[in-house]
Amino acid sequence: MTLRLADTAARDDLGAFTARVVRLDQAGAVRLRGAGGRVTAWAHTPFDVLVTRSVAGSMEPAQQTVPASALLTALAVERAEAVDPGPSGGIWSGELPPDDGWERIDDVPVAELDGLADRGIALAREHAGPMGPPASLLDQTVLTVSAGAARPVKVPMRVLFAMSGMGFLGERSGRGTAVDADAAGPDPVVRVSATGSWVRLDARYGAVVRRRLTSLPLLTV
Repeated sequence: MTLRLADTAARDDLGAFTARVVRLDQAGAVRLRGAGGRVTAWAHTPFDVLVTRSVAGSMEPAQQTVPASALLTALAVERAEAVDPGPSGGIWSGELPPDDGWERIDDVPVAELDGLADRGIALAREHAGPMGPPASLLDQTVLTVSAGAARPVKVPMRVLFAMSGMGFLGERSGRGTAVDADAAGPDPVVRVSATGSWVRLDARYGAVVRRRLTSLPLLTV
C-alpha cells in the first residue's frame, strides 16, 4: 500500500487523528479510503461511535484497513512524500455510513457541547465501575436537534465522549487544520447532519458518526 499526502499539514492532521485513535485503543485499526484527491480515515472508538477525518492526498489501493499503531509510526518516521503504513490490518468490521444523502439539521455552539461533555465526564468518574461508565449514562440523550419537518436528532452522551476523547472540539485538546470555516470562526459551531439511519457531528478537527436508534414499525395482520 502507498499513501501520498499533499503536504506537511495533511500529514500532521492524519497523524494527530491516528494518535488519538491509538490513545483510546492501542489495538485499534484505521480504515483508509482514497477518492477525489482526498484520503478519509475511519476508526472505531470504545464508545461504540465511529470517528473520521479527511485530508488531501491519494492512496493505492483505494481502500485498506491498517493497524492504527503502524500508521502512526509510519507517519512519524517516514518523512518522504510516499508513506507505507505496513501490511493490511485485516477486514474492517462493521458498516460505514453513506457518502451522500446527508441533511444539515442545525449548528450547535462548541461551547455548549464542551460544557455537556465536561459534565458527562464528571458523572462518569463518579459512577464508573470496573467496566467503565455505565451504559445508561453513555446512552443518555444529552442534546436534541431539530429543524423544519425533519425528525428530531437525538445525540447520546457517548457521542460527546468520543468527540472529547478525539480532541475534536477545539484548541484545548485538538490539533490540525479546521475542517471548515464555521468550525474555526470566532464563535465555532458543530454541524449536526443526519440521514434516515445515521447522525453525524462535524467539529473543528474531525467528525463523529453513529447509527440513529429507530423504532421498528408495528406489524398488522
